[in-house]
Amino acid sequence: MQRVLLVREDREHLVEPGEEFGTDLGVLEVPPDPEPGQTLETHLGEQFRVRRLRGPDLFHHFERTGAPMVPRDVGLVIGETGVAMGDRVLDAGTGTGVLAASMARAGADVTTYERDPEFAAVARENMTLAGIDDAVEVRTGDVTDDLETLSEHEPFDVVTLDTADAPDVVAHTPGLLVDGGFLAVYSPFVEDSREVVAAAREADLVDVRTRETIQREMDFDDRGSRPSTAPVGHTGYLTIARNE
Repeated sequence: MQRVLLVREDREHLVEPGEEFGTDLGVLEVPPDPEPGQTLETHLGEQFRVRRLRGPDLFHHFERTGAPMVPRDVGLVIGETGVAMGDRVLDAGTGTGVLAASMARAGADVTTYERDPEFAAVARENMTLAGIDDAVEVRTGDVTDDLETLSEHEPFDVVTLDTADAPDVVAHTPGLLVDGGFLAVYSPFVEDSREVVAAAREADLVDVRTRETIQREMDFDDRGSRPSTAPVGHTGYLTIARNE
């Protein structure tokens, strides 16, 4: 059974159904089939509430191998490309695997490439944690080494890239995508986005556009309301294009 969250005020613990879980508030016997909303008590009488693990929780509970794609960027990728049930997605630059896992939870079958063997191993563990390891194949290696082989098989509905060599992959996307399929490239620097856009245009992709991903939280207190100065508002640049 998929893991669940135990929540108490600002605490949040990811646990396995049926396990014994110890905290400074006492030992808790997690039932084999905990129900969302159920209240569980430690042997000291302290209460935790059961919460079902959902997509945005993966960002906080996946084991990290670097800076994962934040939820708002994941949402933009899924919203702009329309990733849905039955889609085939080619992803490169797995990292922690937040994007690949989120697309799989939306119903897609994802093939994702990660160059670093240790990162790839962590990503596989994260897919198991998310309960979607049967929908995500994490391959160790550089996607550019397999482009010719990949283009010989059934085309993908969506290609998502978060890699330094994204322009090289973009050049091959017409042979990887179905007609009308989408490309989404996340870039940390605007110079990288310029190269991606140039490669997309050279490959005759259409509807090529780049957006900065930026968002501001709001603070509300007795003095008034204003954007918060604490969180990072800017994360990167997202380029979207489509195979004609």
